[in-house]
Amino acid sequence: MNLANLYYVYDPMCSWCWGYRPTWLALESQLQTAHPELNIEYRLGGLAPDCDDPMPDEMQQFLQRTWHQIAEQLDTQFNFDFWQNCQPRRSTYPACRAALLAREVGLEQEMILAIQQAYYLEAKNPSDNVTLIELAVGLGLDEELFTKELLSDTTKVRLDEEISRTRHLPIQGFPSLVLLVNGEFFLVELDYQHWQTSYQQIRSLLTD
Repeated sequence: MNLANLYYVYDPMCSWCWGYRPTWLALESQLQTAHPELNIEYRLGGLAPDCDDPMPDEMQQFLQRTWHQIAEQLDTQFNFDFWQNCQPRRSTYPACRAALLAREVGLEQEMILAIQQAYYLEAKNPSDNVTLIELAVGLGLDEELFTKELLSDTTKVRLDEEISRTRHLPIQGFPSLVLLVNGEFFLVELDYQHWQTSYQQIRSLLTD
């Protein structure tokens, strides 16, 4: 077996990432059991930069259609009250920074789930720092320290650097899976309903 890296490229506010979550967790679990030599690394892709402007109506309608499509295809749950209760903004970088900070204390996956549940099930807006701070406190993080780091220039630079590295991977949107083996990158086929599709390809590449 070759030592290898599998990059899971995501954005916490990507609706297709939310739809893919059950399949990804099943794939991740199978890989950890069957291929302990494989290092799995989460990478932030950065879907939408910081923006304080209200989301245009056309974008709101497009995203609502996307939610309906995912719900129909994957039986994913969405709370459409978000579009009435919140002021949507096309801005996911704050949520990305929250995930980056949670990674430092081993809570990245917990933060991803908290953001997704708040956004898609509880009709809260993870584009707002106040929502992210509330979620961080719910995970047991220190409110004052988290707030300071969330708003710091250092964290902004770190996210920008990660996004830059991620964009050098052969990704096709979010989510994406990229396998690095023997110094070569391979884009892994993503099947939203069957983890076995990606697993077979990864296993084949690892054993070649």
